[in-house]
Amino acid sequence: MSGGVLESVEIAPLGEPELAVIWLHGLGADGHDFEPIVPELKLRRAVRFVFPHAPIRPVTINNGLEMRAWYDIVGLDAAEEDAEGIRASAAAVARLVDREIERGIAAERIVLAGFSQGGAIALHLGLREPRRLAGVIALSTYLPLAARLAREKSAASAKLPIFMAHGSYDPVIPIASAETSRRVLEREGYAVAWHAYPMPHSVCPPEIAAIGAWLDALGA
Repeated sequence: MSGGVLESVEIAPLGEPELAVIWLHGLGADGHDFEPIVPELKLRRAVRFVFPHAPIRPVTINNGLEMRAWYDIVGLDAAEEDAEGIRASAAAVARLVDREIERGIAAERIVLAGFSQGGAIALHLGLREPRRLAGVIALSTYLPLAARLAREKSAASAKLPIFMAHGSYDPVIPIASAETSRRVLEREGYAVAWHAYPMPHSVCPPEIAAIGAWLDALGA
């Protein structure tokens, strides 16, 4: 991955933004995937949304097929996690955080959000980012490199608000994996707003409404 800024889809509010949300898509999708969700959130505050495109790379578990992916998936064993790919994508997203700060949004007004692989990167970066961010939205995902969190977490993230939501019959990332991640986060002292919905690996209207309410209340 190059050292440039990731290409992104952006949705700007009518007025000066109070928050910036950097929202990462899942495996094989792109930055347009969650673009339609913005009006459905029915936000009362002005928010700039940034939906970056992941780089195109071969994904081992998909027979090496090239697609947009934040990191490689070698297998389902945690010991096979692509630590290098996770860290590279986290660094690329951190450059988007830098850009938002340069555009006048304070770090504590920047939210990292993501679905599936994108949610894993949002959690990974948000918990290690040396600047205090506004919060993390982690949808249908899990905590990557969980065994390393205790020694790698940032003191600035100690009070980081985390919104986690998952489908109770998700066939891609079983809800048990998300619940395990939640327990790790809580053991490390994070306050997790947990939501489970009767859905597969997707999002649903009640979840979207809950995200909108959470964003409107954030830092209020």
